[in-house]
Amino acid sequence: MKNVYGSEVLSRKNVFKWYARFRDGRDSFEDDPRPGHSVTVRNDENIEKVAEVLRNDRCVSTRLIEEVTGIPKSTVHLILPENLGKRKICACFVPHTLTDDQKHCRVEHCRDMQQAATTDPNFMANIVTGDETWCFKFFKFEPFTKRQSAEWKSPEDAKPKKVRMEKSRIKTLLTVFFDLKGIIHKEFMPEGESVNAAYYLSGLKRLWARIHRVGPEY
Repeated sequence: MKNVYGSEVLSRKNVFKWYARFRDGRDSFEDDPRPGHSVTVRNDENIEKVAEVLRNDRCVSTRLIEEVTGIPKSTVHLILPENLGKRKICACFVPHTLTDDQKHCRVEHCRDMQQAATTDPNFMANIVTGDETWCFKFFKFEPFTKRQSAEWKSPEDAKPKKVRMEKSRIKTLLTVFFDLKGIIHKEFMPEGESVNAAYYLSGLKRLWARIHRVGPEY
């Protein structure tokens, strides 16, 4: 047997054991049923079950996958990275998310600005721009933790995102206008005002009057 099978041959002990079993009337070489958990293999059916669960919920835990599919968690841990190429990535914090149309508009505006800056050497010095932000009295952290936001992602998928915290309702709007030299005008929104077209128009009029006083070259 060693000459025929080489290193794959059964040990002398197992040869005698199996010979004794067949001599006593055994006619099957399959393992006998044993008590305890059955061994779950990573076959195509189990891999598809895990993939289906992930398609419905990317934040699902391996323990929940075990409860839904009946596949042991140890096998799920092997299927996810080795068969599906998944690894769990926590979401990165961003101020807000943008739609595809908003991203496209920003790219187009940036290209227009880049072209204008290339053709006009004084382009940057002639810009007066502004921004606004809500000033909050306090911040309230969300109960949705970083670990709870983790999703199973493929290597080619984008990293998930979520907002860092929930802000207080007690807030006031701060608007700041500035140029290449620094701040030109800033103001807080008066209490009781609404953020609408009339409010923005009045703010631009105040900015225009301020520019006349501090930057007549504009």
